[in-house]
Amino acid sequence: MAGHSKWSKIKRQKGSADALRSRIFTKIGREIAVAVKAGGADPNSNARLAQIIAKAKANNMPNDNIARGIKKASGEMGSINYEEVIYEGYGPSGVAFVVEALTDNKNRTAAEIRAIFNKAGGSLGVAGCAAISFEKKSVFLVERGEICEDAMMEIVLECEAEDLIEHEEYFEILANAIDFNKVLEGLSAKNIVFIKSGIERVAINLVDIEDEDTAKKLYKMLDGFEDNDDVSAAFHNARI
Repeated sequence: MAGHSKWSKIKRQKGSADALRSRIFTKIGREIAVAVKAGGADPNSNARLAQIIAKAKANNMPNDNIARGIKKASGEMGSINYEEVIYEGYGPSGVAFVVEALTDNKNRTAAEIRAIFNKAGGSLGVAGCAAISFEKKSVFLVERGEICEDAMMEIVLECEAEDLIEHEEYFEILANAIDFNKVLEGLSAKNIVFIKSGIERVAINLVDIEDEDTAKKLYKMLDGFEDNDDVSAAFHNARI
């Protein structure tokens, strides 16, 4: 489903695999810190932490990194304080954006996010202005491998997911946001190989972008969000 995540195609991920992995681990580490601060260091009693740990494992984050992040957040290895912030606005051609961030300095992050919008000819809006264009879903991108669409559909139904979308290079599985852990465990039991997984904001209505100049501006915005360490995810409703 084009437009719901921070990349329109998996192959657009830029930089070396190691650099990309490092950015992902940094962002997940911050999510762990916030979850621990909010609900404690025990995933058995902290559903949000359990969900993030599952996400970390799906992204091949080493267990040592996960344990270290939990210890840091719980005060055993220092003090980390991140605050969750959501920014909403519009890019060129009225494309809606919701940017989720974890920051220790809201003024700095707000200025950086506003600059990304402004450079692309967009504008940062007020809370609630763009979020209505999305709904939260569990999203799993999995390698096609040798699995045909019919076989994958059987797995999806067995795991009680909602939808399967076939792409040229991967399968996209959608499920209710609250069913993330259940579907992840079901897919993992089938030895499914994940490209990425998580709870994302899926666009309800897409804006078709056919103009090359507008597409370049949107891709520049996405690159800016991806390179910002404070941004954990950026969602848009463009179909480029």
